[in-house]
Amino acid sequence: MIRFEVRDRVALATIDRPERRNALNAELCDALHDHLGRIDVDVVGAVVVTGEGSAFCAGADLARRAADTGGDGGGIEHGGGDSFRPAFDRLLQTIVEHPLPVIAAVNGPAMGAGMQLAVACDFRVVGPSARFAIPAARLGVVLSSPNIARLERLVGPGVARDVLLAAATLDVDAAERAGLVHRRAEDALAEALAWGDELARLAPLTVRGHKHALNLVARGLTPESIVELRTLEERAFMSDDLGEGLAAFEEKRPPEFRGR
Repeated sequence: MIRFEVRDRVALATIDRPERRNALNAELCDALHDHLGRIDVDVVGAVVVTGEGSAFCAGADLARRAADTGGDGGGIEHGGGDSFRPAFDRLLQTIVEHPLPVIAAVNGPAMGAGMQLAVACDFRVVGPSARFAIPAARLGVVLSSPNIARLERLVGPGVARDVLLAAATLDVDAAERAGLVHRRAEDALAEALAWGDELARLAPLTVRGHKHALNLVARGLTPESIVELRTLEERAFMSDDLGEGLAAFEEKRPPEFRGR
């Protein structure tokens, strides 16, 4: 199941399936997707995703995928469908496009779909036992193009080829060198929650605007997206929050932003 709670201004979603090392199936992806969609961005300022126990996420539930009954054939080996990939890709796209910053608290191994989940998040706080890998080459699976593109943009073509073609596993040091790690901590969840609280105190229109702008840039600027970026800029410039930020700077006090 997905445990979901709000701690002050930080939403915490926990993949709670430690007996399967938090392996994901379609139902869990849908549940996490639905929780993210119900967040009130006027109340919550950041999201943390983590796994229960000693693993962040061991990947897709391979036993479930092999027996998937999406087709009359009764399983992939008999021509059945795969319910996991559509649900998983929809979840990752929701994380990427979510207006709030999403932090992965990687408390342990992030394997396969688990690494892809962490890559889709805006930030990664990593504990000492974390490992990253996508062993698709050992299984005969090919990732969807958005997941390949996100990985390559984040770690570069060299490391992406190592992970995808050679099924390499990255320890914390290698992951940090590759650009996967934003912060290291003995307690990844505690650090992620504390960072989420810091993010939630920043100017909401600025944080949301910049996340959206970064997504537009990643997709390639068009005349339409340039106009959209200009609109984001103008909205922030005309906001009450800008006045509050300038006043707080002059008065040497913490700003109290309201997202308007």
